[in-house]
Amino acid sequence: MYKYYNANPLGKIQSDCFLRALSCATSKSWDFIYEKISDIAQSQGTMMDDRNFILNYLDRKYPRVPFKKGMRVNEVAKKYDDYIVLITMKGHIVCAKYRNNI
Repeated sequence: MYKYYNANPLGKIQSDCFLRALSCATSKSWDFIYEKISDIAQSQGTMMDDRNFILNYLDRKYPRVPFKKGMRVNEVAKKYDDYIVLITMKGHIVCAKYRNNI
């Protein structure tokens, strides 16, 4: 089952997919995540939307689980149906929450 969720307080869809996905995964507000990630990026002298920064942040916080190339988001999410999963793909990241098999 798919449910659209946009944590951006103004409902915008811009280059903030990392912030929106992390907000969804942690159940923290977009504003809180923005401030936290911005502070971390600033302390490292980088931009918070830098691909390497994002991947390094995710690797420090969460275990990486590889999946077969070509799998769709819903296939990955169903494979980990009892988890909150951050799914990265080329140029984008989403959060999938599947608490029950539906």
